[in-house]
Order: sequence, then C-alpha cells, then structure tokens
Amino acid sequence: MRVRLDLGYDGTDFSGWAAQPGRRTVEGTLSAGLGTILRLPVAPKLTVAGRTDAGVHANGQVAHADVPMSAWNQLPGRSDRAPEQAVLTRLAGVLPGDIRVHGASIAPVGFDARFSAIHRRYAYRISDHPSGPPPLRRRDVLSHRRPLDEVAMTRAARTLAGLNDFAAFCKYREGATTIRTLLNYEWHRDEQGLLVATVLADAFCHSMVRALVGAVLPVGEGRKPDDWPAQVLTQGRRDPRVAVVPPHGLVLEEVGYPADDELAARAQESRSVRTLP
Repeated sequence: MRVRLDLGYDGTDFSGWAAQPGRRTVEGTLSAGLGTILRLPVAPKLTVAGRTDAGVHANGQVAHADVPMSAWNQLPGRSDRAPEQAVLTRLAGVLPGDIRVHGASIAPVGFDARFSAIHRRYAYRISDHPSGPPPLRRRDVLSHRRPLDEVAMTRAARTLAGLNDFAAFCKYREGATTIRTLLNYEWHRDEQGLLVATVLADAFCHSMVRALVGAVLPVGEGRKPDDWPAQVLTQGRRDPRVAVVPPHGLVLEEVGYPADDELAARAQESRSVRTLP
C-alpha cells in the first residue's frame, strides 16, 4: 500500500534530501525511521515531491512510500488509534528534532508525490538591515549588506513569469529539460522587515530558485534595470553575473496536487518531456 507523508525539516545539518553513503540526509534519516517503526528488514524507499539541496529547509514537503499493509495496520499496537495517528507519534519518537512528519495518510489511487504535483511553492528570506537578521532567524534568513527595493525586485521578477526555457537559471544536467512554467514570482516585506520572495512553478530544475533570487538582487540594489533578468533568460545559458544565493534562506512551503481522480493523468503528463510551442 502507498502512504503519503507530509513533513518539514531544518536543512542546516543535512546534506540535502537524497540519500548519500556516509552523509546525513533527510531521505536516509526518514527512511530509517520508517523502517524502524514498521519493523521492516529493509528500510522503505521514498519518493519526494522536491529534492532539496544541502542547507535548504521545508515546511510543506511531501513524500510517499510503498509499505506492507500488515506492518501499517500493526502500528497502533494495543491502542485504539488509527495507523495514521500512530505513525506520527512513533516517528516523533525515533526521528531527530530537525525533522518532523506532521501528516500521514493512505494515498489515493494514482498518487505519486513527485509526478502528480501541479505546483511547488518556495519562499526565500533576506534581511537587508545593517545589523543583519534577527538571531533566532539566522539559520533561515540571508544577510544582505546593501538596502534592497522590493518593489523593483517584484517588477523584475514578473518579467520571468510564464512558460520558458530556464536554462539560464539552472545547473546543467545532460538529458534534463529546463522548460518550466513560472506561475508567480514576487517580493514583499513581512512584519519583521524581512524581504520574502514567493516563487511558484509547476516544477523547478536544479538551483533554479536560488538563481532567480540572485538575478533580481542587482535590480533591488539599483545596479541593473528591471528588465535585466529577462535579458539573462533569453541567453539560454548560465550567466556568471547571476549569483546563486546561499541555500539557507530557501524554504519549500507547499506542494499542490489535483483532485484525486486526476492524479494518475497528471503523473503521466509530468513524465513526458516538455517542449516549448
């Protein structure tokens, strides 16, 4: 049976999501925890909505695992809790404090955490205050030395919206498409005065969000015109003038899925190689 897991983590001390020999990763830690509470001889394989890099955080990550139904049904033990409730408390007992599963359910037919998703929403937070970010936010906020204009940054960000080839903002991977639909990209200041980017797309290629943030910082500083990121986009290749900002300011906030009866079709569509019209 397939189980959907909703989770969050502080990525500071993880070497990213993907399991790697000899490294502490979110996938490796969560998979081992699941294997322990389900009493499986081999830890279950996880499929994730977004493979975050080292240092990147998540509040709304989604993964799925295929597990034996008998092991799932035995999770409550002698209690009268449902397995969906028991798995949360049992995982909390074996997982470290920087990763928490806050939701678990039997996945609908056709659900795939990665391919069924219709959008991913990230946030990136920056402090341009002369003293730097608040001490309690130092692990998830980038400190920027120059003042930034969030209005100009939003104007520049919106020039990148739509279906485009984002090769200029993605780390090259042979055979991988860089065509994505950027649904929304804008900036605002929150109640603490932090600049917060909202970046929403159907999917992201490697380092894309961090490069999109880096592309608008010169605009926010007044060093580049509003249309400079759009000029970079048309080049179709990485521009060394675009800084890929550090990972710790980036948080995966949400993964969206269609209605249950559309999950399988969406997964099939997502597996197709995308092209521009």
